[in-house]
Order: sequence, then structure tokens, then C-alpha cells
Amino acid sequence: MKLLVTHHSSYVFEPPTRGVVQSLRLTPSIFDGQSVKHWSVTVEGAEMGASFRDGCGDWVQTVSMLGPVSEMTVLVEGEVHTTDLAGILRGHREHVPPAAYLRSTRATRPDKGLRKLSETTLASFPDASPLEQAHALSAAVSEAIAYRPGETHAHTTAAEALSLGLGVCQDHAHALISVAHAADMPARYVTGYLHSTDDGQAHEASHAWAEIHVSGLGWVGFDPSNQCCPDERYIRLGSGYDAMDAAPIRGIAKGAGDESLQVSVAVQQAAQ
Repeated sequence: MKLLVTHHSSYVFEPPTRGVVQSLRLTPSIFDGQSVKHWSVTVEGAEMGASFRDGCGDWVQTVSMLGPVSEMTVLVEGEVHTTDLAGILRGHREHVPPAAYLRSTRATRPDKGLRKLSETTLASFPDASPLEQAHALSAAVSEAIAYRPGETHAHTTAAEALSLGLGVCQDHAHALISVAHAADMPARYVTGYLHSTDDGQAHEASHAWAEIHVSGLGWVGFDPSNQCCPDERYIRLGSGYDAMDAAPIRGIAKGAGDESLQVSVAVQQAAQ
């Protein structure tokens, strides 16, 4: 599938800040399931700093803008050709060992409820393969946490989302990571884009899901929000321990004041 992406992130600082420094992970991953035909990340008025590929295989670009800064806009535009690999992250080069992703954070730490969900789910499939177990955990999270925008916030933990029984893609990803950790399965948070379809299954153009490391296959993606594995509708950007660690844009503004952000993302299918 040929997908066209336009992504605006507009910041307003009141009063103007003395300067802004950002770390951007807004370039698609390199693996067999997607190829970039053209891609640009621009920040008008900013100085583009160092760029590098980190140990997780993600491309990181640093930018800075000297103050006074009242507005700052990050514009992402590009075309990516995708292939359905049934969620398998084949051909992705990285140096961080899978065992590193057994580490939990505040957002993904399993509490009693998440551990019980993990144990109960896997107990129902005593002879299941590791891949079947991962699918079962993803389905259990989908059933336990209904997709409902506006009920959670950026700092909601997996435990809180499970207790509420409601959440969005961030909560689903955190919860799946948590139940996987409870089963001693490495898991991580993934950010990217999703081309919405007409059948009501896809929810957000800017999207998040989880990857679980499956013995014999490697990293496999699971999207509890849409009850599927990432396919040709998905563009993968990067990964981390949780939403904060994997954030496509992270930054610091110098000085006290209010910061507001408006984001618009459009993912369209190009003519074949």
C-alpha cells in the first residue's frame, strides 16, 4: 500500500520562551514491511542539530530554536510503501537485547489485577505456543479495556486503565506490555501512523501499539485497539519502554510559562 502522511505539531508559548530544544523520532523505521519513497521533517526557523540511529534502530534528529520563541511548528510529510508481514518486524536492525524489554515503568508496571488477567488468560491455553499466548494476551486486553476516548489522560497507567475498563490506544499498549511482562515475555511500546479504513475498525491516524518478543519469530506487533496485528495500513516510527520513552517528539522549553499544542495528522492512500 502507498501511504501519504502529513503531520503538523504546532506549539504556542505564552509568554515567549527563551529557547526550545527537541529530540525528534519522526522518521519511519527501516524493515522489510515498509520502504520510504520520500520523507521530510522540517521546523521553520530552527537549527537542525545532530542526527543518529540509536541502539533501538530508531532515527533521532535534534533541533533547537533560540528565543524569544512564541510559536514553533514541526511539519512531517512523506510517502511510505507498506507490506503486510502479519505483524512480524522482519529485517529491523537493532542492538538492544530483547531481555532489556522485561523492564517495567510506572506506566506499565503490573499490579494485582494485571497479573491476574495475564495468569487467567494463559491458564486457559496451557498447550499454546508463545505466539498463541501473545495473541491471547492481546485479545484479553481488548476485552478488558473498551476503547473510549476522553476517559484517560497522558499519565494514566495500565493498572488505572484496567481498573476503569476504558481507554485509548496508549492504554491498550501499556496494558499489553504489562500482562506480557507478568508472563516473563519481553514487550515494548510502538508509535506510528495508521491509515483509517471505512469499516470502523481504525481509530486514530497517529497511533500506538505494542510489540512482544516471540521465541522463533522475534518482535511481533499487536494492536489491541483494533484487535489485529499491524498490517499494510500501519507505518512504524519507533519504540520504547512506554509512551513517554517512545514519544516521537520530546523537548525542553527554557523559562516559565504556558505551553499549548495542536496536532493534526492525515494518512491517505495514494493511487496505486
